[in-house]
Amino acid sequence: MKKKFLISIVIILSFLSTKSYTAEFDVKAKTAILQDYLSGEILFEKEPDLQIFPASMTKIMTSIIAFELIKNGQLSLEDKFFVSENAWRLSQAGYSSMFIMVGDQISVDNLLKGIIISSGNDACVALAEGIAGTEEEFAIMMTSKAKEIGMTNTNFANSSGINHPDNLSTVKDILIMSNYLIKNYPEFYKEFKEKEFTWDRTGGDPITQGNRNPLLYKNIGADGIKTGFLAYEKYSLAASILRGERRLISVGSGFTTRNQRSKESLKLLTWGLTNFDTIEIAKKNSKFLELDVWLGRKDKVGIYSDIDIYKTIKKARLKKLETKIIYNGPIEAPIKKGDKLEKLIINYDGNLLSEHDLMALESVKRMNILSRILKSINYLIWGDV
Repeated sequence: MKKKFLISIVIILSFLSTKSYTAEFDVKAKTAILQDYLSGEILFEKEPDLQIFPASMTKIMTSIIAFELIKNGQLSLEDKFFVSENAWRLSQAGYSSMFIMVGDQISVDNLLKGIIISSGNDACVALAEGIAGTEEEFAIMMTSKAKEIGMTNTNFANSSGINHPDNLSTVKDILIMSNYLIKNYPEFYKEFKEKEFTWDRTGGDPITQGNRNPLLYKNIGADGIKTGFLAYEKYSLAASILRGERRLISVGSGFTTRNQRSKESLKLLTWGLTNFDTIEIAKKNSKFLELDVWLGRKDKVGIYSDIDIYKTIKKARLKKLETKIIYNGPIEAPIKKGDKLEKLIINYDGNLLSEHDLMALESVKRMNILSRILKSINYLIWGDV
């Protein structure tokens, strides 16, 4: 009695092959990566697993640890931590600093601003000691969190990223960390686009410092994330730009000069914007399509994906990407909301790219017995479902 249906939605677009596009483009960095945030697709990569010293990009994880504790109610922005001599020494050693003083009691809010905007190494240590007791214990928390979110080639040895042989990562892992930050802490991420922070320091006039991220000053939609510098590693930058709903994230390390870091990071992000488009295939928890229902109190049921599905396309190479739903329909009632009914199948040139479960958007009760009999008779006579 059931019929097999094939629903085919054909969209003209291209499928990414990172290697083929990477061959056409390069940046002057030792290692780099570029990703479309919505689709998750990698648009460019150059030695993405090469081990690097992440320098001040380490501070992204320092911030994440604090954000998580705040979100869980274990820490407050109003909480205050004492500044130890250990933290204060970093402000006297020539490193980037917030310029805090021994014995100061500083709010978590100000310490985070000092870390994110001013890149203060002294603020990192004060926050780390306030949360974990020692910076060493805090670094263990950082590494544990890194492993939890999939940063498989990262080890954190301190909270600031200053010289340490065991403070190691890759641009791919920094990209994973940047994604995690933006996705999970949007209410805090907005601090990363702030261009300056004024600290009313003890024993001196207030000091205003600008954000070291050069892309924030170029009117391209940049809203983060973090610069880095070490004498051995040279210059690095994790950057994000937002155009409408589209976001690109880049990470690069091994730029030889500060100017090259700015120029090449901008070139990479601009290349991604001008050469690719991102389209929406399915919106999370929104009706994707309606399917026929057999013997139900409703004739149709909506189906949806529980995740956003996007594809990033190469503007200059349009090809066919086929989106299909193949199902043994109509779907027989009863149906419960959330039941997995069928799959969304995405093919490119006849090759399977991905499959996604599609669920019932609502419950559909089964007809009573008399209605089912009449419906079956009607089908036998007229072939109508």
